[in-house]
Amino acid sequence: MRIYPAKPTKVYFYATCLVDMFDPEAGLDAITLLEQQGLEVIFIEKQTCCGQPAYSSGYDKEAKQVAQSQMDLFTENWPVVVLSGSCGGMMHHHYRRLFKDDENQVHVDAFCDRVFELTEFLVNVCRVKLNDKGESTSVVMHTSCAARREMNVHVTATQLLTQLDNVEIREQSYETECCGFGGTFAVRHPNISQAMVEDKTRHLSDTRASEFVSADWGCLLNINGALEYQGKPMRGRHLASFLLERTGGK
Repeated sequence: MRIYPAKPTKVYFYATCLVDMFDPEAGLDAITLLEQQGLEVIFIEKQTCCGQPAYSSGYDKEAKQVAQSQMDLFTENWPVVVLSGSCGGMMHHHYRRLFKDDENQVHVDAFCDRVFELTEFLVNVCRVKLNDKGESTSVVMHTSCAARREMNVHVTATQLLTQLDNVEIREQSYETECCGFGGTFAVRHPNISQAMVEDKTRHLSDTRASEFVSADWGCLLNINGALEYQGKPMRGRHLASFLLERTGGK
């Protein structure tokens, strides 16, 4: 069981590649949520990929090089808040494996201990209390595989949504199933990925929720693309943007 630290005064913010490329507003919204908790948010502009695509494709050497370059950026002993359970899982868990028996293992472990996914940080460190200022609506949430199985943050994401008094949370069938993205999996196995995302879009649409949210932009990219291709009206957005809008922050 993870032991959470006291609330700090400063945090590093790790935006992820996909947020940087496809939805920088979600990154800004997450920063605002953190700043509303009285935190000074430090964004290192030289941050890049966490190394997961190389790692999940079996290129450990290359992934280790990327991992080292990222860890070198976050030099101060502040928490690193990550806007993705998938990238968070890579940095919190898999960096340890990449550097197992390495001379820098102790320093790597110390870094990994400082990595937190956004929702777990808001719930377990900031002890955030949300005040819903929006109209009544319904939402269904999709949790990435890594967020659920590696970081176990589907719990904290749900806890944040349940604080919103005017939001009805609808549950999809086969909620724990993958959307078919899986980083490079969608590229290496496109037919399987397509079949999986077709199942996912059907289950989400069947809830008849007004919209869906996810805390991982890889899943959002995959599912939204499939929904658009299918001509379905439902669209998803990052949980951070949804939370900020509901609480009157934008």
